[in-house]
Amino acid sequence: MSTFPIDLSSDTQTRPTPGMRDAIANAEVGDEQKREDPSVNRLQEMVADLCGKEAALFLPTGTMCNLIAHHIHCRPGDEIILDASYHPVNFEGGGPAVHTGAAMRVLETETGVFTPEQVATAVRPKDPHFPQTKLVCVENTTNILGGRIWTLDAVKAVAACARKHGLLLHLDGARLLNAVAATDTAAAEYCSHFDSCWIDLSKGLGCPVGAVLAGNKEFIDDAWYQKHRFGGAMRQAGIIAAAGIYALEHHVGRLAEDHANAKKLAEGLAEIKGIGIDVDAVESNILVFDIAATGLSRSDFFDRLGPHGVRFSGLMRPTLVRAVTHLDIPVDGVERALAAVRQTVE
Repeated sequence: MSTFPIDLSSDTQTRPTPGMRDAIANAEVGDEQKREDPSVNRLQEMVADLCGKEAALFLPTGTMCNLIAHHIHCRPGDEIILDASYHPVNFEGGGPAVHTGAAMRVLETETGVFTPEQVATAVRPKDPHFPQTKLVCVENTTNILGGRIWTLDAVKAVAACARKHGLLLHLDGARLLNAVAATDTAAAEYCSHFDSCWIDLSKGLGCPVGAVLAGNKEFIDDAWYQKHRFGGAMRQAGIIAAAGIYALEHHVGRLAEDHANAKKLAEGLAEIKGIGIDVDAVESNILVFDIAATGLSRSDFFDRLGPHGVRFSGLMRPTLVRAVTHLDIPVDGVERALAAVRQTVE
């Protein structure tokens, strides 16, 4: 168990609820590799339907979802366009380069939401001297730049530009359902513009493990091969797939609570001297604030919060702090976190 009762470092800190634990304990299982696990099959069907795709594939991690999608869509020497802040650039061990031989062409933005003009500028000419641009990746919601949401119009514009240049599109939807909850845009509406997409189960949905990749039948047939090659095949995986089924049936609607808590936390932080935050930029369950004006280093800030049982996470710039709300935050967790920050900096 975490020593931080108010762990705002990430929504990956969620633990299975009692109802989810019951679902896990009573899961109907079979051999997943033979496609005989009824819980895995049901979860895959649910996600395919949710995303408006022909098929889906249950995988151990979201990183593997990205890895497999990159590997199917690209060949060695191809190039992937994505934002400099995105997960494959920073937190996947150079997976596209190691496993696919693909290069990443990064775009610089303030929010993680780029424009069709940026995509058009990044597309390489058809010339043997250059990597060949092949894939555009979108992260919705964005991660380290503060849970920013791609509007459907923004997705459509980038997708239209990509198609014009003959490119494929992949959606890193780790927190897609947060975008859905915040905008009332159906997941299938977002996903319809992408050749592949995935949702994470172990973040806001509260599962202990897992993610689900979706696409057309041909893509998922290929993904099954890649799943085995990259070591993602399992056996009686219904034990963990049952958690995903429970989450989709019980935890999607409550994501709005996390967004409300994030806004409440941001508004409270804005009232504390030395804390810099743009409250209007808080669109989902992730917020970023700056402690430079407090005079504290980030490590000192974190050390002083420790005895209060409050934990945040750091970002690449040394004075930026990230907070992520989720279902494991206590009812009074936001108030207690604000009191701890106030005492720490004052």
